Amino acid sequence: MAATDHAVAWTQLFGALDRAGLALHLQIRRAIVVAIERRVLTPEARLPSSRQLASLLGVARNTVVAAYQQLIDEGFLVSHERSGIFLAPGVEAPEESPTRPKTCLDWSRRLAIRPSRLPQITKPRDWLDYPYPFVFGQFDPSLFPANDWRESVRAASSVAEINGWAGDLIDEDDADLVEQLRLQVLPRRGIFAGVDEVMITIGSQQALSLLTRLLVGHDTPAGIEDPCYPDTRNMLGLTTSDLAPLTIDRHGVVPDSAFASRDIAFVTVGHHCPTTAVMPLERRHALLDAARRHDVLLVEDDYEADLAVEGEIPSLKSLDADGRVIYVGSFSKVLAPGLRIGYVVAPGKVIAELRVLRRLMLRHPPSNNQRATAMFVALGHYRSHLRRTAAALEERAACIGSLLPRLLPGCRWRRDPGATSFWIEGPQVLDARDLTERARARGVLIEPGDIFFADPRAGRACFRLGFTSIRTDRIEAGLSILSELVMPAGTSRPRVVAERV
Repeated sequence: MAATDHAVAWTQLFGALDRAGLALHLQIRRAIVVAIERRVLTPEARLPSSRQLASLLGVARNTVVAAYQQLIDEGFLVSHERSGIFLAPGVEAPEESPTRPKTCLDWSRRLAIRPSRLPQITKPRDWLDYPYPFVFGQFDPSLFPANDWRESVRAASSVAEINGWAGDLIDEDDADLVEQLRLQVLPRRGIFAGVDEVMITIGSQQALSLLTRLLVGHDTPAGIEDPCYPDTRNMLGLTTSDLAPLTIDRHGVVPDSAFASRDIAFVTVGHHCPTTAVMPLERRHALLDAARRHDVLLVEDDYEADLAVEGEIPSLKSLDADGRVIYVGSFSKVLAPGLRIGYVVAPGKVIAELRVLRRLMLRHPPSNNQRATAMFVALGHYRSHLRRTAAALEERAACIGSLLPRLLPGCRWRRDPGATSFWIEGPQVLDARDLTERARARGVLIEPGDIFFADPRAGRACFRLGFTSIRTDRIEAGLSILSELVMPAGTSRPRVVAERV
């Protein structure tokens, strides 16, 4: 950029600053660095003065001065008295290679597995841009405790704290986070674990993947609920040739002969995925008795554990008398999916093997995130956040529950206490996948239910309504649009009102 005083050129370089986003001086710094990397700025180019650039961008002069000074300190720019600010010598980006290597390999022949061919849960990446996102498990910016999280990150960023977590932990975890899990998080589910019985993972997804790798061989008889969380079914399907669906009724997994024939079973008894069923205490004891008699290992995915209502039935792990239940939990559903902090609770011998397996893959989850999360829990923010979030989500659940009988007549629905979604069973003629596409065109996001079933036809008329990501004041409008699509104008509406499954 040789025309150093061309206002239009500089305005285009920096673009429209996001006044509600990243700090303005950081946006200016980032734009300059990107321009250097893309070779837009050349060594002879003189940058506008701080006064000129502040005027062009409509920001305070101090904002530009701060951006320039940081880039000078870091060696990107250099200031020459009475001449101006220039690109520092030697920082220009290297020339790009004019050609890229070509490949004639047939990669489809070289791939040992084809995960992309498996049925996948798909959610729009831009779901926040939709006015009515009934999307399960997504992050709601209005519920995130931004100030409390900043305080926790600052507390974890002192010199002493950084010295504690910046080193390579090899196969260990942040001791503070493990301690906070043992003291404040797990006891809420009735679990009291030793230090050697807890391991941190990159979300519950990695925990399930590691357990599948460790406990399931190519011919291990494994069982998975039907319907179930599709990713767990896919993990098992890629691992064993002997995967069987487990019978489900309104109370969850049935401890029948199909269950008894398995060596290991993956279950969601806290809130069954996707129906939200909370397994009664009597059934939990029956499941554990059957597992003991037939020597079945149980992996309990307690994915909504921290949203459990007061007095809810304790976890399966807490009732386990002989150590055959492995427990998986996560901070994702109640805090932020992007944090990617999950955990496994298992006997010490299992955790020891999991640590070695995890080290072979990625050593350990980022320890700065672990320490910040530990601070968040230790400072009392987590407990406060749970109370606020639970109250907000119960308000949304009550709103949806009151509207369903009027807006979706003829449908059956279920949402057990503490769940963050409703499971809807529409009329037999309903094609929920087609409904999903038509609703998306109207700004309403729902999740078709067929993906949760081994035989997609079994869930053709079902869909899931999540409410962690939609504001209360938008629920009725979104459900009204959905009602129009389920029962188009001119269609005689059934006399039977919506009923709870």
